[in-house]
Amino acid sequence: MVPPSILAPVTRDPALAAAIMGGLRDVEATFAQQLRSDVPAVNELAQHVERYRGKMLRPTLLLLSGMAAVGARDGAPLKKAHRISAAVAEMIHMATLVHDDVLDEADTRRRGRTVNSLRGNETAVMLGDWLISNSFHLCSLVGDPAINVLFGETTNILCEGELLQLSRREDPTLDEKTYMEIVRRKTAALVATCCSLGARLSGAADEVQAALSLYGERTGCAFQIQDDVLDLAGEEAVVGKTLGRDLEKGKATLPVILLLRGASPWERSEVLQIIHRRDGTALLERLRRSGCLDEAKATAQSLVDAAKVALDAVPAGPARDLLRDLAEEVVRRQA
Repeated sequence: MVPPSILAPVTRDPALAAAIMGGLRDVEATFAQQLRSDVPAVNELAQHVERYRGKMLRPTLLLLSGMAAVGARDGAPLKKAHRISAAVAEMIHMATLVHDDVLDEADTRRRGRTVNSLRGNETAVMLGDWLISNSFHLCSLVGDPAINVLFGETTNILCEGELLQLSRREDPTLDEKTYMEIVRRKTAALVATCCSLGARLSGAADEVQAALSLYGERTGCAFQIQDDVLDLAGEEAVVGKTLGRDLEKGKATLPVILLLRGASPWERSEVLQIIHRRDGTALLERLRRSGCLDEAKATAQSLVDAAKVALDAVPAGPARDLLRDLAEEVVRRQA
């Protein structure tokens, strides 16, 4: 398996790379086995949705956190429970992607057709539900009810974040605080759970688990801000999915919130008209001219810096160093 560019730092240490890549191969095998069905139509959909796997960021963070939490230099502390939990996290994440494509009416994901564009919204919704159901069935195989509870709580938070965002569509008064709460819930919560759970399964102290959870939350928030920047200013051929959906669906993301906040009453009226017309070209020009894209990127970078500070409570070693490098890749990525 060739890791995507966001995981490039992992390859710099041969021992860690071997442990992580071996773990990810196990995660992929577990994922594929869990999604086998005796219904051919379901198998066909499962094979299609496997192409949604891209960065494998969440499973990687879970496995790497499991090593960093105890200062390991190889994969010795990683157990079967790590690998199953990493597959569960990826399955939950994939379910959210399938559902997101329905909400956003997106046609492209990972440079291929989305399930909803191929088979319709009804099939996509049911497939997302099936993925969630499978994730909790798989999670039960770990044999630790506390992990089921943790993933259940996290999934609730993800759904609450999406519902909060839906409730504020077409709302020009959305402020930065509420936006960050949406981001924390809909994206960062699962990343934080992966990091803290990796540490917990390795038997790390409570303070190390808490530090990795904080690292994951801050990194996850930065990841989503960068995603929102790319939706406005990225290249579809590079990003590999339908762009401009936030504007089209009336979602105010950080760059737009910053633009509206700093605008004069007259400028604000103009920007709101641009948004109402769904004029992505004019909006992007305003964002670039105002410096709000750079300001949003700076916010993401400050979160990455804070995430790296949280790692001070984690044992020193190459795994911790790689976590720091991965956080930086989150804001450097173009896809």
